[in-house]
Amino acid sequence: MALPKRRWSNSRQGKRRGEQKIKVPSISLCPNCKSPKLPHRVCGVCGFYKGKQVVQIKKKEKKEKK
Repeated sequence: MALPKRRWSNSRQGKRRGEQKIKVPSISLCPNCKSPKLPHRVCGVCGFYKGKQVVQIKKKEKKEKK
């Protein structure tokens, strides 16, 4: 296995690790139902994308207890 010839400085190590941070995804609002969604994706609540309905969303039916 190859070994490095010299030790990396702390600043160089920090520069390398600086790009590994976790990024928070940006959240936009659906223009149709105003629920939060990821940008450039179909809304999971109403199924609209760019003002058109792309996916039919099934609504859950409530069960009545007898």
